[in-house]
Amino acid sequence: MYCPQCGQQQVSESLRFCSRCGFPLEGVLQLLGSGGAPALYQPSAPREMSARRKGVRQGAALFLAGTVMVPVLGVINGFAHGPNLLDILVPLAAIIFFLGGLIRMLFAALFEEGALRHHVVTTSYAPLPNSQLGAHAPAALPPAQNDPAPGWRSRPNTSEIRHPSSVTENTTRLLDKGDPANR
Repeated sequence: MYCPQCGQQQVSESLRFCSRCGFPLEGVLQLLGSGGAPALYQPSAPREMSARRKGVRQGAALFLAGTVMVPVLGVINGFAHGPNLLDILVPLAAIIFFLGGLIRMLFAALFEEGALRHHVVTTSYAPLPNSQLGAHAPAALPPAQNDPAPGWRSRPNTSEIRHPSSVTENTTRLLDKGDPANR
């Protein structure tokens, strides 16, 4: 395949951009694969909600249900005279709804898996028959060169040029300078 912008012949049909000018070849491959017909618009399917988002919504719903249920239970308990079951149910409902909702939201936000951040789009292209490529299309890449470039020589191993000095060599020289007996 040749780049439609600069005419550079591409090494592979799977390249996404031209190696010379950087022209995006993905659309060209789609046009060639569909016989020149432009691709039709296909609306994306609605995405499923992530577990993290579901958990946060559940916790928020539980918390908001508590803002309605606890006052209602409190008003009903106010009209009841004497000790009854509502004396225990109102504080228990407050703990379950408010604390449970907050804990559910916190757990979902910290420990549940969220939505994917990067969507990987893979496209596959059907290979074009040689009749569409034209008579001037090569059958394969040229053979690899076995000889390196002329004038090339290998680099010397630098570890063999100089032996490493001792780590304590410079330290002992400093000690010898300070000792008056060695002067």
